[in-house]
Amino acid sequence: MKRRTMEYHIDGLIALLLFGVFAACLMAVLFTGANAYRRLTFRNNMFYENRTCVQYMTVKVRQMNDPRAVEIESFGEGDALVFPEGEYVTRVYYYDGYLMELYSEKNSALGPEAGEKVMEAGGLKLSLEDGMLLITITDREGTGEDLMLSLYDEGEVAA
Repeated sequence: MKRRTMEYHIDGLIALLLFGVFAACLMAVLFTGANAYRRLTFRNNMFYENRTCVQYMTVKVRQMNDPRAVEIESFGEGDALVFPEGEYVTRVYYYDGYLMELYSEKNSALGPEAGEKVMEAGGLKLSLEDGMLLITITDREGTGEDLMLSLYDEGEVAA
């Protein structure tokens, strides 16, 4: 009788041990999958933000009737991309951790804080040379994305 009870205890202990091993393996797989998902989601969000910012700048330049009218001027903490529209201008610039846009009169006294936040960014560098606009957008982690746009139509030569 004692022997049979002892066998039940050992069988129960082995079953409990196997269940514990199974549960530990299951938890390890779940945690590994959750970490992989978190990393992939973070990476995809960063790429999405970079692509969105680059596409935003491209669309702003391409919306101009005459892209050659695009200018760069000092504004706020750095440079601003200026899109003249008659008596008004649209300025796209970096200020206080954000890519900003300000639509105002040409000679308005509005400062960079008056603009609308477009998206978070780490910085913006602009240069215009021989009809080529170079835009470097830096994300919050410091990774830069370069965009080079020609301000002339195909076959047109810079004067």
